[in-house]
Amino acid sequence: MIRILGIDPGSRVTGFGVIDCDGTREVYVDSGCIRVTGDTLADRLRVIFNGINELVELHQPTVACAESVFMSQNAGTAIKLGQARGAAISAIAVKGIPLAEYAPAFIKKTIAGRGRAEKGQMQYMVKMLLKLSAEPANDAADALACALCHNRHIRHEALK
Repeated sequence: MIRILGIDPGSRVTGFGVIDCDGTREVYVDSGCIRVTGDTLADRLRVIFNGINELVELHQPTVACAESVFMSQNAGTAIKLGQARGAAISAIAVKGIPLAEYAPAFIKKTIAGRGRAEKGQMQYMVKMLLKLSAEPANDAADALACALCHNRHIRHEALK
């Protein structure tokens, strides 16, 4: 059994999702959002780092995965996203946990069947795949989708 921590990094909201996997069996453990607050960039990045660090301590994941950077129309937005990702990845790296990264379109194609799936479609698919009673919040759903994508990817690679 492996425990996967999925991360959807964001400069204002960082989503997380934790699932346990044993082959095709995928079980929901936890999900939610780290609401980023603080007056300075350093304050906001510390919130992300500490939040991911607390999740790692609480859930003891075997592996983590995150959405990779996508090119934004706005360079400032891309830089902020990169900094948020860096804070989250650093919290994983200092614990020595392996990290996988997946492009948003790859995650969407893996989970919803098409690379341009909308937020609502992703929330619905995550709810169905994990047999949840309600759709998770957008950022939590994206993080759970990332974790589900990773499990499917490692299963596929094992079959080669």
